[in-house]
Amino acid sequence: MVQEHAPVHSVEEIAPNIFQLAFRSQKIAGQAEPGQFVNVKVEDARGPLLRRPFSIYAVDKDNVSIIFNVVGRGTKLLAEMAVGENLDVLGPLGRGVFPYKDDGFGTALLVAGGLGVAALPFLNALIPIKKKRIAFLGARTASQIVRSGLDPVHVATDDGSEGLHGTVVDLLGRFLKTATVERPRIFSCGPLPMMRALKEFARDKSIECYLALEGEMACGIGLCQGCPVQTIEGKKKFELVCSDGPVFEASTVSF
Repeated sequence: MVQEHAPVHSVEEIAPNIFQLAFRSQKIAGQAEPGQFVNVKVEDARGPLLRRPFSIYAVDKDNVSIIFNVVGRGTKLLAEMAVGENLDVLGPLGRGVFPYKDDGFGTALLVAGGLGVAALPFLNALIPIKKKRIAFLGARTASQIVRSGLDPVHVATDDGSEGLHGTVVDLLGRFLKTATVERPRIFSCGPLPMMRALKEFARDKSIECYLALEGEMACGIGLCQGCPVQTIEGKKKFELVCSDGPVFEASTVSF
């Protein structure tokens, strides 16, 4: 982990109210692994006191990208940043990373709900070429689907404006009823109800499933104890999303 005053490389609105911000940090870019995140503070007297965690969306040479919805003062300031302005960034954070290098699977099923997709393009780019990968994305409506860096993509929307009118877990289930998938492993991130449903789905189908969990965190390094997750196995009843995760094998956590 390093702390840097990282200059903004670019800010772009990639979908309605969804922004991609890239900052330059050779150290963070060189150390980052899929599933990790950065904790960001706007260097502005108007900015919120606490940092905000963001999954690492992409790494391109020395540039690290995040994506976010504008939902409050902090993300509004991020969206308004100019190229060359500095961010106070801690990262890469999290010990739990997606297990993408081993030979225990043949097909990566990348499943995301909403901006949970932020955790997947970086992973997709690093999965060995010999392995097949298929993305399943869910959102409220078609305009909120962010598919850059993922291919092929299957879509579900709550309002039926694109793809399946239903949930992304329903979409995955329908796909697996007709498709032949070699040694699948699920990699996922999204809102809690989706993760809960996906855990049960993976258990019923006997598919390995790894979840990048979200949590209310301030420090990002385990000091504030603000992001506990209850575990089924292990020495501790609770682990922390920030420092023990954010990636957990689905069968080991209790929602």
